[in-house]
Amino acid sequence: MAKIMLVDDAAFMRMMIKNSLSKGGFDGATFVEAQDGLEACKKYEEEKPDLVIMDITMPNMDGLQALKKIREAHPDAKIVMCTAMGQESMVVEAIKSGAKDFVVKPFDAERITSTVKKILG
Repeated sequence: MAKIMLVDDAAFMRMMIKNSLSKGGFDGATFVEAQDGLEACKKYEEEKPDLVIMDITMPNMDGLQALKKIREAHPDAKIVMCTAMGQESMVVEAIKSGAKDFVVKPFDAERITSTVKKILG
């Protein structure tokens, strides 16, 4: 089963995504969590997840910086960005930087599950 890394500075958001995916067919997945971009880069190297779901706005290193750093070292990394409403310009930059997709917060459980299914096949 898939190994999915959840990156968000809000623990409740990581929990919501994990719960949504568990109920949506990914109950056997392994979840790795990070609370900012710096931790995400470090954990990506250690864990080599199949997919990363990452917030854009975080302390220490934001999601766009982490996306670029991870993709630089791992061009095949599958990363989906999570963003709050009204950050469309950041979404465009994320897609140009290699993000596979994006999910707008507050997200719908079905949307996040279908996005993960689409990317992981």
